[in-house]
Amino acid sequence: MNDLKRRDGFEGEKLISLPESVWKNTIKANPILSQLYLTHIGYFPKAAHHYRERKNGCADNILIYCLRGKGWYTIKGRRFEVAADEFMLLPATKEPMRYGADERDPWTIYWVHFSGRDMATFNRVFNIGLYDGARPISFNEKGLQLWDVMYRNLEMGYSKENLSHTNLILYHFVSTFLYPEKYRDEKKQDEKDMINDTILYMRKELGSRLTVEDMASRSKLSASHFSSLFRKATGMSPMDYFIHLKLQRACLMLYSSETKIKHIAQTVGYDDPYYFSRLFKKYLGLSPDQYRVVRRRET
Repeated sequence: MNDLKRRDGFEGEKLISLPESVWKNTIKANPILSQLYLTHIGYFPKAAHHYRERKNGCADNILIYCLRGKGWYTIKGRRFEVAADEFMLLPATKEPMRYGADERDPWTIYWVHFSGRDMATFNRVFNIGLYDGARPISFNEKGLQLWDVMYRNLEMGYSKENLSHTNLILYHFVSTFLYPEKYRDEKKQDEKDMINDTILYMRKELGSRLTVEDMASRSKLSASHFSSLFRKATGMSPMDYFIHLKLQRACLMLYSSETKIKHIAQTVGYDDPYYFSRLFKKYLGLSPDQYRVVRRRET
């Protein structure tokens, strides 16, 4: 390492260390919290020259999630590399350790320290070993959401309610790393439900002029992310799918009623019947009048 070693102080970082006295008083009032509790929480973006040495180990478990860049750590002289989309979970130990950011591509990390009444048993039960090395993980969106809630809780102060809430979330947070496949399945189901909900919404709003932004905002997603998920699930962009539903309704009306094309266009959200006719022909290869004649002739 060069001479610019830094424990913290990175631009844009977030860092909260809970005083030991806070937990002692809180646990005294609520012994259940002694099973597992958060001691430190932080976020270091592009942490150039990050370096930490613990000659006597650490009494806490340390979880570091590398979002971008690279880093490393050593235990008793054994070195392990950490890359983006990986996390390291070091059990409480008295063995000397060091860890830090890669010099050329420094990591961006979310991290927590957590402890409890019997960490040796906790680590044995959940197979957390000293020399496990970094573990790969897909983008842990759920874990980051939970991290953010814990951090915001503690920012608001160390009341019994805030600490209890944070501690209950800590279990959930750690589980997203120990059992990531459970949250991948959950995420897929959430995405499927979101797509189905959007399609139902489209069907109810065929007479309106929805935008991708309107659809995405209902799911609290950016337009680009929403569009990507929608296309992945349906094979079509949201707007193409919406137009498809509109024209599907128009086809039904053309075939089953004598409604004028002008009124059909208005029913599916187009005030200009000429624009509607051009759009109809673009997608179906026939004008609305031609479709009505051909479809009735076929049946």
